[in-house]
Amino acid sequence: MRHAVILAAACLLAAAPAFAQTRPKPAPKPPEKEAPAPPPPAETPAPYDRDLLRLSEIIGALSFLRELCGNPDASEWPARMKSLLDAEGTSQGRRDRLAGAYNRGYGGYAVTYRVCTPSAVEAATRYIAEGERLSVALAGRFGG
Repeated sequence: MRHAVILAAACLLAAAPAFAQTRPKPAPKPPEKEAPAPPPPAETPAPYDRDLLRLSEIIGALSFLRELCGNPDASEWPARMKSLLDAEGTSQGRRDRLAGAYNRGYGGYAVTYRVCTPSAVEAATRYIAEGERLSVALAGRFGG
């Protein structure tokens, strides 16, 4: 009898792994989905953004032209742009747009002029007048 019990136990143990492999596994729990992060709020442009971008472009052009022609105020223009970025660059996207406008103004003349010419002096004079008009208009309308 003892032999029969041991033989039955051995048969059960031998059959147990096969039985365990054929037993259906419980379905895995689906992973809990995290709620998607809400999109960042859309940046609402200020009513004066177009003028501010134009002013940035003018400052960029003047940065190049005044340096090219050796004007004593040449170092002021990049500093003015930095001040504008500090004051108006409230978000990274806004800073990028302002800096892009500055770079367009600077780069537009950097590819055209290698030496100071009368037309470069005239362009700088016109940009100074336009920049002044824009600055006065922005300050008057929006209190800057």
